[in-house]
Amino acid sequence: VQLQASGGGSVQPGGSLRLSCAVPRSIGSFSALAWYRQAPGKQRELVASIVGGGITNYADSVKGRFTISRDKSGRTSYLQMNSLMPEDTAVYYCRASQGYRIVWGQGTLVTVSS
Repeated sequence: VQLQASGGGSVQPGGSLRLSCAVPRSIGSFSALAWYRQAPGKQRELVASIVGGGITNYADSVKGRFTISRDKSGRTSYLQMNSLMPEDTAVYYCRASQGYRIVWGQGTLVTVSS
C-alpha cells in the first residue's frame, strides 16, 4: 500500500502549486510526514517535514516559499509551494514514518517552466 499523492503539474516561474498526500487508514498512523523531491540526474532530497504537534523543517532552498502542513486527523499532509522556480522542477514524493516504519507515495511531477 502506498500513500496517495496528488497536485503536481506544470506552472510558470513565480507560480504556485499545492501538493496533497493522504495516508490510508489501512496502514495505521504515523507521527512524521514529509515531502522529498528528485530532479533528473540528482539524488532524492528532503524538501520539508512535519512531526508531532507541528514541528516543521525545511530545506534551505525552499525556506520562505514552501509551507508544509497536516490536517487535524494527521492523515493528510499538504505542501504549499509559492514563488516556484525552474530549479524546483522534480518528481515530488511524500513519505510517512513512525519509528522503523516508512511508507512512500508514488510521486507527482512538478514542472516549472516558461
